[in-house]
Amino acid sequence: MSQQGQPEGGCAPDKCSTCPMKSSCGGASNQAGPDPDMVKIGKRMSTIKHKILVLSGKGGVGKSTVSSQLATTLVSKGYKVGVLDIDICGPSIPRMLGCEQEDVHGSADGWTPVCSQGNENLSVMSIGFLLSQKDDAVIWRGPRKNALIKQFLTDVNWSDLDYLIVDTPPGTSDEHISIVQFMMGAVDEDQDPSKPQTKKVDGAVVVTTPQEVSLAAVRKEINFCHKTNLPVIGVVENMSAFVCPNCQTEHPLFAPSTGGAKKMCEDMKVHLLGAIPLDPRVSVACDEGKPVYETMQGTPVMDALNHIVDELVKLCP
Repeated sequence: MSQQGQPEGGCAPDKCSTCPMKSSCGGASNQAGPDPDMVKIGKRMSTIKHKILVLSGKGGVGKSTVSSQLATTLVSKGYKVGVLDIDICGPSIPRMLGCEQEDVHGSADGWTPVCSQGNENLSVMSIGFLLSQKDDAVIWRGPRKNALIKQFLTDVNWSDLDYLIVDTPPGTSDEHISIVQFMMGAVDEDQDPSKPQTKKVDGAVVVTTPQEVSLAAVRKEINFCHKTNLPVIGVVENMSAFVCPNCQTEHPLFAPSTGGAKKMCEDMKVHLLGAIPLDPRVSVACDEGKPVYETMQGTPVMDALNHIVDELVKLCP
C-alpha cells in the first residue's frame, strides 16, 4: 500500500467492486469517468477568474485580517470579489466584513452567498452564517470538516467573480489538504478549448509576522505549497512595525532577529508582496466590520494594502 492508503501500481478493474479501499482509491472512479463532485466544483469555479488561498503557518499573524482587507481593497478598485471562509472552528470573516447577523439563503441553484453590508461586489460564505448561535463551538472531526468544504465548493452560487479569496485556518492539516485537492482536481466539462484556460488556483498568499517563531512556521507552509503543487504568489509581512496614529512614526515591535520576511523570501526564492504596519485602528475597523479603505486613506497601512493588491493584480493577470 502507498502512504496515501491506495494500492501501489493500481489494481485490476474487476477487483474494484469488492475492494475494501474502493471509497478512497481512485481506481473505481477512474473506470467510470470524472468524479461528479469534481465536475460540480469545476462548473462553480468556471465563473471565477482568479482563485487565491490565504495561508499562514501559525495562528495570531492576522491572516483573516489580511484576507478581509485584501478583499475590500480589491472591491474599492472596482473588482467583484468573493470571500470563502474555511476556518471551520474559528470563523471570523463574517464579523470583519460586517455581515455577522446575515443568513445564507438556498435556492434551486444552490446557496446564495451573503453580500457584505449590501455591497453586491463583495460576496461572503462562512460556517459562521450557519450556526444557530454565533458563540456555538464547532466540535468536528476531519471528515465532517472536509465534507462542508466540498459543499461550499459544489453548492455556493458565486456567479461571476474577478477574485475568490479563500481564508484558511492556521497550519497544514485537513482543511488545507482538502481545499487544494478539491480545487486542483476540479473538472470543467464545459470549457471551450478554443478559449483561454482559467487557472484552477492562481496560488497562495502566505501571511507572517517578522519574528523567527512565525517565520519558522511559514517556511513549513511554503514547503506544503511546493509539495502540493500550489504556486506561492507571495508573502505578506503583517504587523511589520507599530505606527503611531498621531505622529505616524514607525516603531518595530517584533524584532526580525533573522532578517524578517524579506530575508526568508530571498532564501526560499518567493516574492515579498509587501509589509503591513500595525495600527490600532485596523483592529477597531475589523471589530466594527468596516473596511480599512473607508477610514484610513493616506495612512501607511492603506498605502501598504494598495501596494500589495497592485502586486497581486499584476502577478495574477
